[in-house]
Amino acid sequence: MTTRVGIVGYGNLGKGTEKAIQAAPDLELAGIFTRRNPESVHPVSNTPVYSMDDLEKFKEDIDVLILCGGSASDLPVQTPQLAKLFNVVDSFDTHARIPEHFANVDQAAKEGGKTAAISIGWDPGLFSLVRLLSESILPDGDTYTFWGKGVSQGHSDAIRGIEGVVDARQYTVPRSEALEAVRANERPQLTTRQKHTRECYVVIEEGADPDRIEQEIKTMPNYFSDYDTTVYFISQEELNRDHAKLPHGGFVLRSGATGENKHLIEFSLSQDSNPEFTSSVLTAVARAVVRMNKEGLTGAKTIFDIPASYLSWKTGEELRSTLL
Repeated sequence: MTTRVGIVGYGNLGKGTEKAIQAAPDLELAGIFTRRNPESVHPVSNTPVYSMDDLEKFKEDIDVLILCGGSASDLPVQTPQLAKLFNVVDSFDTHARIPEHFANVDQAAKEGGKTAAISIGWDPGLFSLVRLLSESILPDGDTYTFWGKGVSQGHSDAIRGIEGVVDARQYTVPRSEALEAVRANERPQLTTRQKHTRECYVVIEEGADPDRIEQEIKTMPNYFSDYDTTVYFISQEELNRDHAKLPHGGFVLRSGATGENKHLIEFSLSQDSNPEFTSSVLTAVARAVVRMNKEGLTGAKTIFDIPASYLSWKTGEELRSTLL
């Protein structure tokens, strides 16, 4: 049976979700919903585009919505509102606010008899699940998460907000010495500065003071002040040529022991496109959300609550014969 999916928002994440749905044998893209003028949006798949104002009219035509807005202002409002009417999946990634977001969405989804998966992606998401599995298997141990090398879109935006900056890309880079110490089962105690560095590629206005801009970047609290940061000033042409993609990835490691014996669990991820990979996770979970709702499992859910088999389009028999 085909699952009908709607996409809310058509930025990088929405475009990636469109691709992921096209690749899934059991999913059908029922519509794209936008706050922009629908006539200005031109999907690759020629799927109909509708105004967000018309979304409620599609309650009977859509099995699940994938919400592709941002965590800062879109999802805290959209997910609870829409979870009263639809099964939904979002990628809310402000770690400190996940408990609050979960509570708000849980109440709304239960009121509507719907199922809502929140904070789905690779971190939070896949990395969260690996951390849970690894800790459960090796209770005597330490867990380490390294991000990158990859583009941090939030940090890049922060640089672009500095006066005199035209454009910027910021890369988060794991320190190789820290990663190797963990892999050697040394179980080091690492500070933020010891785990990652930051590399910034910045285009500035003609006549702007590069020394001032570099100082503002390096001392920016919550973004760069806790890291060793390197700033490179380049042309817009260089930025467009060498830094147009949005790669990312990282590692989750659990270094632990059972008595005198040491063990290491490592999960690694490398992506050419952060939004497209995130979209692929969202799409798999959308399938699971519909199945859970049909079984009466309503309210908010995280990656911890989803049976692994529900992520696949294959039957239980196929999974047992091919993957077990």
